[in-house]
Amino acid sequence: MLLKLERGFDKLADFIGGITGIVLVLMILNVFYDVIMRYAFNTGNIAMQEMEWHLFSVVILLGVSYTLKEDGHVRVDLIYDTLSSRKKAMINMIGVVTFIYPISMLIVYGSYDFVHEAYAFNEVSGDPGGLTHRWIIKAMIPISFTLLMITSIGFFIKNLNTYLGLHEYEDHSISHQAHEYKEKIEEKVKGSK
Repeated sequence: MLLKLERGFDKLADFIGGITGIVLVLMILNVFYDVIMRYAFNTGNIAMQEMEWHLFSVVILLGVSYTLKEDGHVRVDLIYDTLSSRKKAMINMIGVVTFIYPISMLIVYGSYDFVHEAYAFNEVSGDPGGLTHRWIIKAMIPISFTLLMITSIGFFIKNLNTYLGLHEYEDHSISHQAHEYKEKIEEKVKGSK
């Protein structure tokens, strides 16, 4: 049951990661267009320049949920890497309950008036030719932290499964990935002899 729940939450996080990837490609294309127009044709578009930071904001805000699923957030690896899988899982579960949920709820609650005010006053860019409907990008703040709370349930369940011994801890650290890559290369070298 818990493993099935974990897979369901992982699929949601992967979907969010896919959307983030699409938005990242759109942002790259937007920046490419802006640079070509500015340096090749000596012209620019304020709306397209503003769209760059709008898209960048979406990438960061949505990327948090996917990064949590991949266990890619920064931590003190010097200590964390030396711990057993069960201790790592316990630290991650405590982190969800004591840090992710309270901070996410605070941000969702605190950003509601911020978004509502932008919507009510139909806030637009202060620059002539800038983007309208500023509330859309501001709405990404509570949306992204709501998604983070949802995906953190999956992260909690994944670590609970590890703690209960239903599966091993998935180590995503760079040092672990480098070690696995080195082992694969050594196997290929041995296989080619």
